[in-house]
Amino acid sequence: MKKPSVEIAIGLFVVVGIVCLGYLTIKLGKMELLGDDYYYVSAKFDNVAGLKVGAQVEMAGVQIGQVEAITLDLKDQVADVRLKIKEKVVLTDDVIASIRTAGLIGDKYIKLSPGGSDVILKTGDTITETESAIDLEELISKYVFGKV
Repeated sequence: MKKPSVEIAIGLFVVVGIVCLGYLTIKLGKMELLGDDYYYVSAKFDNVAGLKVGAQVEMAGVQIGQVEAITLDLKDQVADVRLKIKEKVVLTDDVIASIRTAGLIGDKYIKLSPGGSDVILKTGDTITETESAIDLEELISKYVFGKV
């Protein structure tokens, strides 16, 4: 006759292993299961060439969020970028959002330069001061055809 205590111990071991695997999957996938310690703001750019959903949002070289969505604002004909910012980070209404390149041919990210205003952005607000991505192909073609 088999001992039920051995079977229970093996069953508990398997359950604990599955729970640990699920926890690691969520943490390594950078998903939020419980609670959302982020808030969302948007920024409008004339050109977002090369920027992708999931790109980093940095301030002073530190990642403070990521790009949540990129859509086209049909009314103004500009790109509307939705940013997910950590709740601890306070942005003011005069913050400057610019699209930068990591390295010479690296990925695009959004750099936020802090402002000095007292008005704090809340979820759903829009960053008004933006600098679009530099289109290298356009600059080269202007130089080649003498329009610089």
